[in-house]
Amino acid sequence: MSTNSPPLPPWPDTPPRHGRVLLRAVTEQDVPMARDLSTDPYVPATGSLPARATPSQARAWVRRQQRRHAEGSGFSFTIAVAATGRAVGHCGLWLREFGAGRASAGYALAPSARGKGLAVDALTALTHFAWTVPGLFRIALYIEPANHASIRTAEAAGYLREGLLRSHQEIAGRRRDMVLYAAVRPSGTSAGAPVA
Repeated sequence: MSTNSPPLPPWPDTPPRHGRVLLRAVTEQDVPMARDLSTDPYVPATGSLPARATPSQARAWVRRQQRRHAEGSGFSFTIAVAATGRAVGHCGLWLREFGAGRASAGYALAPSARGKGLAVDALTALTHFAWTVPGLFRIALYIEPANHASIRTAEAAGYLREGLLRSHQEIAGRRRDMVLYAAVRPSGTSAGAPVA
């Protein structure tokens, strides 16, 4: 986060939720979920979780996520099934451009939890939470054009396609095009007012 950016708001007192999921703080109990997530070849290529993480590597990843808010990076959440508390994935609201009213978001479900619509619930919960953050007006998603499942998730959660960013990001040692999706604060809501 830029030194000119305002401080992040406090961690939410109530976990954001939508549909069948809630978003909670990352805990040591999430190590098995992190190990499951690390079996997806794409997740390690785009983040700090090593491929096929060992228990110690997964614990180190958990500790990194636990520091994100204090470091000013944003909000790092575990996606959990609301009815059972079972961890099924990870998502984040990243605030490097918070001073300009902009954020980016990311989400990933563990392979064992896919195909049930939980990603849409998680992204919707994350987006609703974002609109409670004072001064935040725009959230961007960067998705590879061939990632049809993620594109469907973004669209189902209300994000609109804004264009193709050519050679935008290096993933696994190769420059990749990314499709830009975005959501903007709904008109008629004040910055910081919860959006139902």
